[in-house]
Amino acid sequence: MALWDRFKESASTMQTQLMAKKNDLKSGAFRDASMAMCALVAAADGSIDPSERQKVAQLIISNDVLRNFPGDDLQRRFDANCDKLTADFDFGKVSVLQEVAKAKKKPAEARAVIQIGIIIGGADGDFDKDEQAVVREACYALDLPPHEFDL
Repeated sequence: MALWDRFKESASTMQTQLMAKKNDLKSGAFRDASMAMCALVAAADGSIDPSERQKVAQLIISNDVLRNFPGDDLQRRFDANCDKLTADFDFGKVSVLQEVAKAKKKPAEARAVIQIGIIIGGADGDFDKDEQAVVREACYALDLPPHEFDL
């Protein structure tokens, strides 16, 4: 099986797992950490072009698990994190990883944040090295072993 096929299968499995936990993923910490994760993935290469930002915003709005929250609220939080990363990537990354770390108190939420990052990162058909690296950093912020997610 080709690497991309394995990734698609894994992402599909992750989405199924997230849907099974949807009713447990309603906290503010999960919401904030998820939007920070999405911004990190969008800016993984150090910049966010407007089309990429729009594409990730559409993925957020269409994700069934994230529909637990108002779309305009998610958009505002995602944009705020993107703005931090755009203004100064290195400094913004520290702040955004702190947002991600909010989910570490609840292991199920922490894992869900990582799964969302992987799903968003691979949605364009290429979960590249930069995206994998920021998701790996998020794993460390959440005290989760990256190998648990094949990172």
